[in-house]
Amino acid sequence: MLDLLDYRHKIFDLYRDIHAAGADPAGRDHFQRVKDDIFLTHPQSALNTEQQAAFTGLEYYDYDPAYRVTAKVDLNVEPETLTIELEGDGRFSYRRFGQVTFTLPTGTGHLSLFWINGYGGGIFLPFGDATNRHTTYGAGRYLYDTIKGADLGATLDSLVLDFNYAYNPSCAYNERWVCPLAPRENRLDFPIPVGEKVWG
Repeated sequence: MLDLLDYRHKIFDLYRDIHAAGADPAGRDHFQRVKDDIFLTHPQSALNTEQQAAFTGLEYYDYDPAYRVTAKVDLNVEPETLTIELEGDGRFSYRRFGQVTFTLPTGTGHLSLFWINGYGGGIFLPFGDATNRHTTYGAGRYLYDTIKGADLGATLDSLVLDFNYAYNPSCAYNERWVCPLAPRENRLDFPIPVGEKVWG
């Protein structure tokens, strides 16, 4: 229990540092160092003890400020609730509440925003892109999961979308994790060659 509390404190502190760094690549370097330390040493690491013993660091693309944008949140969407079974963790339910539209060097896209039902709520933004199954995790990556502290910056009507901080869900590292993944509507047909690469 206290291990989990400590883990969440570290993640919240890490994203506070990211907010302060803005578009400075040094912020992503700091992010990588802290995450590597958590993965290597923390009891709440996504890795098991055998993986931790062999761990040499997560791999990332180089930071590219062109993949950091601020997008207006469009609330004029059809609400829908999605539910998945997380085996021992019960059901995970999340509701579409908005959409963001953005333009990156590789394309213009739309992503649905979801609100996590239960646990006090939180923004959840999973996505897939054309790098999946090649240089990034095949099932996609996360950009926001505010219930766990992954928050790049939000106002009442906009979100910071810094894809340099896209990260793998826990199920990318071993089979003990079951994760909610990007629904079809959040799978982009162009590559986003920044953020975390595939594990291993």
